[in-house]
Amino acid sequence: MAKFELIMPKMGESITEATILKWLKKEGDAVNLDEAVLEIATDKVDSEVPSPVAGIIQKILFNEGDVVAVGKVVAVLETEAAAGDSGSKQSVKSEVKIQKSEIVKPVTSNPQLATHNPQPATSSDRFYSPLVLNIARQEGISMNELESMSGTGAEGRVTKKDILSYVQNRKEKIDDRQQTIQNTKVVEVVLPKVETTQVVSAKSYSGNVEIIEMDRMRRLIADNMVKSKHTSAHVTSFVEADVTNIVLWRNKVKKKFNDLYGENLTFTPIFIEAVVKALRDFPLVNSSVDGTNIVVKKDINVGMAAALPSGNLIVPVIKNADLLNIVGLAKKVNDLASRARLGKLKPDEIEGGTYTVSNVGTFGNVMGTPVILQPQVAILATGAIKKKPVVIETEQGDTIGIRHMMFLSHSYDHRIIDGALGGSFVRRVADYLENFDVNRDI
Repeated sequence: MAKFELIMPKMGESITEATILKWLKKEGDAVNLDEAVLEIATDKVDSEVPSPVAGIIQKILFNEGDVVAVGKVVAVLETEAAAGDSGSKQSVKSEVKIQKSEIVKPVTSNPQLATHNPQPATSSDRFYSPLVLNIARQEGISMNELESMSGTGAEGRVTKKDILSYVQNRKEKIDDRQQTIQNTKVVEVVLPKVETTQVVSAKSYSGNVEIIEMDRMRRLIADNMVKSKHTSAHVTSFVEADVTNIVLWRNKVKKKFNDLYGENLTFTPIFIEAVVKALRDFPLVNSSVDGTNIVVKKDINVGMAAALPSGNLIVPVIKNADLLNIVGLAKKVNDLASRARLGKLKPDEIEGGTYTVSNVGTFGNVMGTPVILQPQVAILATGAIKKKPVVIETEQGDTIGIRHMMFLSHSYDHRIIDGALGGSFVRRVADYLENFDVNRDI
């Protein structure tokens, strides 16, 4: 028998500790490889910690609610694996990467609060999650206020919804008091001479409206989109491509493809294949900016934007896409898209992208102006494929025929990609699509 130590994982460069929210296993329980053992939380992310080995939970060293430093042993597992020295303990560190869609940005619009409002002391026995404490710090809520706050969570815990509701009510009371003071001054000083003006609170809304609070992912998306616009000088070039050969080839082979590989053949892997070829031709497009340095990426990791049932967007990444053939790309595209919709993506599957493709044609859009996903420097949107009458040049002269046409929209960072390069790249993608071999074997 061998013993393994389960370590509190590193959750990011600035994270030094985490709170144990819940043990999913108890002492004596069997644990499979990669099975979640406990839930932890920091002020940025809630995450499950998987077991790096299969075995039995022999000893749990911390309780729920305990704050544990990164690198500390939280549990000891006993496994069936043979060890060179059966009496020795081996430490297995499980790295859990931050899932960016779980990051919660500060809810206050005043950045100075982060430095002028200290973290509330937690001398009470009542448990507060790091997220609640972070919001309390940002909003200047004291521990006495937290203690007096009623919670709707398990065992009366204060939840994110509880504290945000408290903050909203507190702000409205302050606005009301300020309104009363202002009106009182008007009555006492200038009422005989000046008409009073009603001050409308910034939180009031006219008409028949519904207020919907942004969820975590939507807040992150909003923050990232604004940040991207502030960071990159966005320019978009458009090219219309004749993809008739691709449509005819896919219609011809999609049943055989499914029979051979058990996968549906969509247009997305074909588009990604063309993008990969163009990135090889124009490697500067596959880069990022670091101050005054241009970091050219040798690996081609293509992100594919996927819409979620919630309406949010997530971008799983196909790592080393240039090493995959059309079958491998199809399998990756289908797998990532399916698990994205089910919320089953792993943290490292949405990180490390070097270029992104967004298929806006899925929603019937003919073109778009996509926003660059930082720190990348370019993104391609593929529009809906439409039948159009097109002039066809032949050796015998020009004719008009019905062709399958599609717009490509290429947004790029004008700090390092000029119009010539950005336009040439998207034109090259279109060339690869138009010259697709209709007789290609699968």
